[in-house]
Amino acid sequence: MLIAALPSGPLAANCYVLAPAEGGECVVVDPGQEAAGQVDKALAEHRLTPVAVLLTHGHFDHVWSAAEIADARGLPVYLHPEDRGLLTDPTAGVDSGFAAQLSALLGTGPFSEPEDLREAVDESTLTLAGLQIGVQHTPGHTPGSVVYTVTTEDGVPVVFAGDLVFAGSIGRTDFPGGDDAAMKRSLADAVLARSDDTRLMPGHGPGTTVERERATNPFLRQASA
Repeated sequence: MLIAALPSGPLAANCYVLAPAEGGECVVVDPGQEAAGQVDKALAEHRLTPVAVLLTHGHFDHVWSAAEIADARGLPVYLHPEDRGLLTDPTAGVDSGFAAQLSALLGTGPFSEPEDLREAVDESTLTLAGLQIGVQHTPGHTPGSVVYTVTTEDGVPVVFAGDLVFAGSIGRTDFPGGDDAAMKRSLADAVLARSDDTRLMPGHGPGTTVERERATNPFLRQASA
């Protein structure tokens, strides 16, 4: 399995290109600010053709280039419906202080949805690019946060976790739509309930494993309690 991690934008949000192997179809996960050029380079380097864009949640640093990448190629974009409003109103997902900075950074819009926007449905399986991709609704960071799971040829689960969990930390819950209790439930169901060998591909920072986070992440220890 090929997984290319492409940190992009001022907040270094991780965009991922995921494929069974080089020279075939792929999906793009969370293309945020300044991700389009990096995605183009990765597609050319690995001789890949994208067939869909998957979004873990609606915050601007994870979705900003989704319409640009998808609409130019006629691709569907998957997002949980509870985060749909963030596509056209990015400031709705941040506090008032950050909203002013965000408006200065992004402009006032109007912002448009991707032309082919589809629902990421909880407990569904997407068959894309020769992959079986599981969808799990994980509210807490945002109401519509989800994680996407694939399994490698060696049987190892790989979770594209968005801002649910990071190496040593978790996503913040103090922005509008955040919910601390929901976050703890999502961490228990989508992280702690998984096997130790599960690889976690977070929305920011380096990859990690469930085993490592179970042992060292203080927020997961709180969730397990």
